[in-house]
Amino acid sequence: MIMSRTEAAPDQARGDLTERLLAGLPAEAVLTDPDVTGSYANDMASFCPAGAPAVVVLPRTVEEVQHVMRTATELRVPVVPQGARTGLSGGANASDGCIVLSLTKMDRILEINPVDRIAVVEPGVINAALSRAVNEQGLYYPPDPSSWEMCTIGGNIGTASGGLCCVKYGVTAEYVLGLDVVLADGRLMSTGRRTAKGVAGYDLTRLFVGSEGSLGIVVRAVLALKPQPPQQLVLAAEFASAAAACDAVCRIMAGGHVPSLLELMDRTTVKAVNDIANMGLPETTEALLLAAFDTPDPAPDLAAVAALCEAAGATQVVPADDAAESELLLQARRLSLTALEAVRGVTMIDDVCVPRSRLGDLIEGVERIAEKHQLTIGVVAHAGDGNTHPTVCFDATDPDESGRARESFDEIMALGLELGGTITGEHGVGVLKKEWLAREIGPVGIEMQRAIKRAFDPLGILNPGKLF
Repeated sequence: MIMSRTEAAPDQARGDLTERLLAGLPAEAVLTDPDVTGSYANDMASFCPAGAPAVVVLPRTVEEVQHVMRTATELRVPVVPQGARTGLSGGANASDGCIVLSLTKMDRILEINPVDRIAVVEPGVINAALSRAVNEQGLYYPPDPSSWEMCTIGGNIGTASGGLCCVKYGVTAEYVLGLDVVLADGRLMSTGRRTAKGVAGYDLTRLFVGSEGSLGIVVRAVLALKPQPPQQLVLAAEFASAAAACDAVCRIMAGGHVPSLLELMDRTTVKAVNDIANMGLPETTEALLLAAFDTPDPAPDLAAVAALCEAAGATQVVPADDAAESELLLQARRLSLTALEAVRGVTMIDDVCVPRSRLGDLIEGVERIAEKHQLTIGVVAHAGDGNTHPTVCFDATDPDESGRARESFDEIMALGLELGGTITGEHGVGVLKKEWLAREIGPVGIEMQRAIKRAFDPLGILNPGKLF
């Protein structure tokens, strides 16, 4: 029987792969120590299997990425692109024998152009670093995931990330004007434009945004910028029920208001934040709604929203007087996921997005699911766009509790679809939600997506096992 090269001699095959990679990469860019490569095996998602990579490469140039992909194509070796591995769906998890292509060393901001209002960056640039760099020139890059101090622009593009400001400014896809992409066979392709307008041909740029590294390797991005807005002021409103808070959200949006932020924390989340940070949030509240405006004079907007919250049944409304108070209120929201993780040691973070009008139904449904499975499930939400993060807290060392956590996760996903929503608003599909993607888009949708995948990656070597 003739065996494949990896079956016949895995060590030799790995050595051949390493030798080929070193022909076009510096020695320090090729990592083979199993203890080191193992640390690149997975992202931050629970319940997502990960394999053992054969090698980890850390290129610094486009040409080095091209060499990796040519080598992978010639040897038929899978490639898993990675950024900072802050993802929550297993999209960056390694497969056995793969090349992990970590793009964190490609971290240069190549250009900031105040006239064209664009930035040109490499994929390893940290989101917060870009934000601060453009702020220095009076500009603003709006997408701000909760992990913005760690996550990379390449990762944001791969998962079409959102953030706290999406209700006014939109998500990553709306800021990616053009891309340079290394294809599976090592060819370099440019998509999109640097101009404010452009409709030449199919929109391949949007195709790559959210593709989770399954179609090509993003090595450069042209990003749209906005003028830096005034400092936002925040209002906090307490409610005796989540339903009342969701009613307030509907009133705010129906009233034509455009907050820069509209976030919701349920009672479980408020308690968890208090436990970890002693922030003095009112634990008697069933839901806390945070609204912000970054207009030149936010006072009238905040007053109007305060009145709407009171009409919806708010028990207390507290507007911040200045930027420092606003930041203190926002800190509670930013600590939410860390605080929930501390409840039982591990969390499974859902990412269901529903129409704003069904937000209350989703939260009430999650409460029923938590009670059914006897679990702590906190809900934080980008309420202004209906994107919720039900967060299942569980003890990973307890098989029974872990099983109930997985069941509750699936029931929340099903509830989101039942309410006319989607399985992911910003975290992506990865490994975690493959089955649910098929349910959402149906067999014809899956067939067409697979056809697109084959067109870009006929050998199926780019991030195999993800999405579908």
